[in-house]
Amino acid sequence: MFPAALPPDKRCENMHEYPFYLTELQKRFGEKIEAIAMPHGQAVATIKRAALNAALLYLRDDDKTLFDLFVDLTAVDYIARQPRFEVVIHLVSIPLRHRIRLKVRLDEDDPVMPSITPVYPSADWFERECYDLYGIRFEGHPNLKRILLYDGFVGHPLRKDYPIDQRQPRVELRKPEVRRNDQSVEPK
Repeated sequence: MFPAALPPDKRCENMHEYPFYLTELQKRFGEKIEAIAMPHGQAVATIKRAALNAALLYLRDDDKTLFDLFVDLTAVDYIARQPRFEVVIHLVSIPLRHRIRLKVRLDEDDPVMPSITPVYPSADWFERECYDLYGIRFEGHPNLKRILLYDGFVGHPLRKDYPIDQRQPRVELRKPEVRRNDQSVEPK
């Protein structure tokens, strides 16, 4: 678990331990940054969901940061902790050769956050996968629907409380014109 954000009057102490873009992020967004840390030498900022896209725009467009590459978006389910979920975003600056991990904490009762596709369009399928497997909704996503599981699937299988022996509704076989020609997969 990462330490809480420093109080406003202490934010400038010991900032030499952090890369400039992490400290600048905390200075610009103040209380909207819940925590900054450097576990294993990696820059991590935990940010409130309401400020996420503004922070991403700053990180992408500022000449001193230039986080031009979206790498990954996933979620972590901490079932025994509140808030339960963390959405984790990894960004890289190719020209400046640095990276950052952003985290957004979400409650189990309200697992909703803004879509980052307006800032990084390549996050589209990552958000769909996160929605499909964890049930986290992304407001403003252009096409938020299941990507890996079929529409009739009940639940979200990467949640820690998903029952491993849960039976799913059966799906009908595809129509003959859609089926593969491999007869070994046909029921006997």
